[in-house]
Amino acid sequence: MISHSIYPTPFGSKQPIEHSIPHARMALLTNSSDFVSDEDRDAYFFRDLEHSGILLNEPQVQAVRHFKGPLLTLAGAGSGKTTVLVCRVAYLLRVHRVHPGNLLLITFSKKAAEEMRERLTSLPGLDSSMTSVMQVRTFHAFCLRMLRMNGLNQDILSDGRYQQIVFKRIMLDMGLQDTYQPEVLISLLSSYTMQLVEVDKLPESTEEEQEIKRIFLQYEQWKMEQHKIDFDDILVKAYHLLQQNSDILRSLQRKFTYISVDEFQDTNTVQYEIIKMIATHHENLMVVGDDDQTIYSFNGARNQFILQFHEQYPAAQTVTLDINYRSTSSIVGLGNAIIKHNVQRKSKTLLATKQSECKPQYVRPSSSDDEADWLIQDLRLKVAEGGLLFGDFAILYRTASNSRAIIEQLILHNLPFVDYGSNDSFYDQWMVKPIIDHLRLAHERRNFEAIEGVLPSLYIGREQGMRIIQNQEAIQAKKWPLIHLLGLPQLKDFQKEKLKARIRLIKSLAEMKPAAAVQAIRKDFYDSFLETNKRSKLTHHREMLKETLDELESSAKRFDTVEQFLYFIHEVAEKRTEMSLQKKEHAANKISLMTIHKSKGLEFPIVYLLCAVEGNMPHSSALDAGHLEDVRIVAAAGQGKAPAALEEERRLAYVAVTRAKAELLISSPAFFRGKKAEPSRFLVSAFTGADTALDSRKPAAAGSSPTPARRPTAAFVKPAAAEQVAAWICQQAGCKAWSRISSPQEARLAAKECPLCRGAMAKGTRMV
Repeated sequence: MISHSIYPTPFGSKQPIEHSIPHARMALLTNSSDFVSDEDRDAYFFRDLEHSGILLNEPQVQAVRHFKGPLLTLAGAGSGKTTVLVCRVAYLLRVHRVHPGNLLLITFSKKAAEEMRERLTSLPGLDSSMTSVMQVRTFHAFCLRMLRMNGLNQDILSDGRYQQIVFKRIMLDMGLQDTYQPEVLISLLSSYTMQLVEVDKLPESTEEEQEIKRIFLQYEQWKMEQHKIDFDDILVKAYHLLQQNSDILRSLQRKFTYISVDEFQDTNTVQYEIIKMIATHHENLMVVGDDDQTIYSFNGARNQFILQFHEQYPAAQTVTLDINYRSTSSIVGLGNAIIKHNVQRKSKTLLATKQSECKPQYVRPSSSDDEADWLIQDLRLKVAEGGLLFGDFAILYRTASNSRAIIEQLILHNLPFVDYGSNDSFYDQWMVKPIIDHLRLAHERRNFEAIEGVLPSLYIGREQGMRIIQNQEAIQAKKWPLIHLLGLPQLKDFQKEKLKARIRLIKSLAEMKPAAAVQAIRKDFYDSFLETNKRSKLTHHREMLKETLDELESSAKRFDTVEQFLYFIHEVAEKRTEMSLQKKEHAANKISLMTIHKSKGLEFPIVYLLCAVEGNMPHSSALDAGHLEDVRIVAAAGQGKAPAALEEERRLAYVAVTRAKAELLISSPAFFRGKKAEPSRFLVSAFTGADTALDSRKPAAAGSSPTPARRPTAAFVKPAAAEQVAAWICQQAGCKAWSRISSPQEARLAAKECPLCRGAMAKGTRMV
């Protein structure tokens, strides 16, 4: 394995190290016992909390004490928002004697709702008889209950896979099979629905728009005939019910006189409108969220609902929870330094409560596969040193395709992990599998499963194509069964020539190196096939296609023959199947793998952030957002789509960084999918040489300077203008030759001959 130097700053930062590492200021650790006097009317409430071990800071107490009118609670990462929510509910019940049936507490996940209900029950002075009367629900559960109580009896289409099957059947009936990806269509329909755009009002200016609209209309017709509704329908039907039935709306307004909404930054248009309607008269609305963590715009979440809360509610008070209890000062400081560059945000700078034993660290591997090798080595060493379990580690990445290399290495090293993304192998993805099928045919020309996989790229239906091949094989078997397709009656002469050319291409692949074979397939027909294929024309999807195929090329470069590559794919698939069949015992002691989007709301002692490079973080689709017609990119007034998309990418980086409690390791490969890559601008811009985490509201706590990394791997970089690079260094006495390692292929070599003295060269580093 290749050992890499770990640095205190990312490459590209220009300031001297001792001045550039951002640290959050330490909070003055006071709690309610310091400023809630025993003479205060509500002192008993806070004394009971203190005796239960709940010590609220000053802003938290301000939020808990809020009684009448709207309240915006800006809850920074790790600032204890759930504690504030449940304590404020308890305060209303015990101090103001609000009836529990008048309280509505809305959150976004069933797990969060259950956790809040449990925490409420455990608070002093409360019990299950009180909390069982309260409405502590997700948006969907609350709206569904409302609909059921008012006569809705349709079944819920709750199985996502079944929903995809329905879309596939609709496309098959319309003659559009293999035209669009069902999950992409479902996501697009949801985007329109959550913005209250009705299907019959969708645009139809192009052939694709007309087809998509027809598919959506067929889906709506199917639901009506089958007496079903989906999850989005629950929200929309609840919205229309409240709009159209004033008696039901007034009943809810009278009942729920105190409303609290968790994770307000994730609220979409429909959800926001429902809450506004119910809270219209009393306006006792407390919303808790962090605009800096709005990362679900593709699901309809709108940053503007927090930013414009005071426009909707001019009398609203604001409380900022700005003390982070999760992470060390250098991790909080890095998050502050990243997010401060966003313009569309509420100004806040988080304080820390934990000194840094280990600052965030940066590594510069040569490629994604080199990155995975380094990570496995580093992780195993940390566990071997003692005191850490596999469950203490999380590996985060921007997109699912970033996980290909690390998942392969985890499988091959038999390390326990949980992949919170798709269960499908990288090589089984719909856009990758046809290329693998071509390689399989080159290696095994009578592989009928692979033959079926290549048919769509020949514009031949699977069922029809396999029928003629199997029929003709029964009469006379051929070395290359694909040749039977020439017998299809509808084939024109130019199509027959293309089929013959495809067979010649497949024959030629067997002798190529795998990366060259993948490139040949893409160049010959596959990239243009995807470009003209309608399933690829949805703008947000096209970039994902390219990056996935580039990732496939990067994977193939590690092997010398097609046979080796195919064997490796088979080996990974076998081991993945074995692991999925294992009992899920010791589930907590497994490495967590997930996209940054999946990680929001979670925390881990040690976090690895992969592929933090330009083109991936920020993602290339965000960099090109100004040219995309994507309904999910919504900009603020006066802000273009490109700046809006870039700000969301920066929020993603902020969320990733603030998941780490104690250690954060960030990797920025020098080559990303075969092309030279620069470290993410979000990291580089964080190192400005100034303390970006100053906060004048609270004094800093006295404490020693953060100590160096617990286990430094190499000497740190010195000057601002210099960069330490991987290099070949001659080992021969007296020879001073060295050369930079300038490509992923070169980095994988085990040894190299010195061009001057012919001696052995070894891998090391040099300053340039």
